[in-house]
Amino acid sequence: MKWSYFKALGHPVRLGIALRLAEEPETCACDFAAVFAVSQPTISQHLKVLRDAGLVMTRRRGTQICYSLDPAAVRELAAVVAALKPRRARLAS
Repeated sequence: MKWSYFKALGHPVRLGIALRLAEEPETCACDFAAVFAVSQPTISQHLKVLRDAGLVMTRRRGTQICYSLDPAAVRELAAVVAALKPRRARLAS
């Protein structure tokens, strides 16, 4: 498990970016600044943290860089969160 996932998602803007990417994969970096009311350099820094942690993937589309969540990272996170469920509750499900 990459604990850096949790550290990267610990900032509200980065968590918001990840949640938005879950809804809208292939989002251009320039689209986030207006959504979160922060500057483009700030968004770039947050995206770098998410990328360095291995949570997002990039794809170049012309001059734009589009971001998507890494499916393997999402599966790892889901498994860890599922393991937090009390054992009895898991058995009853």
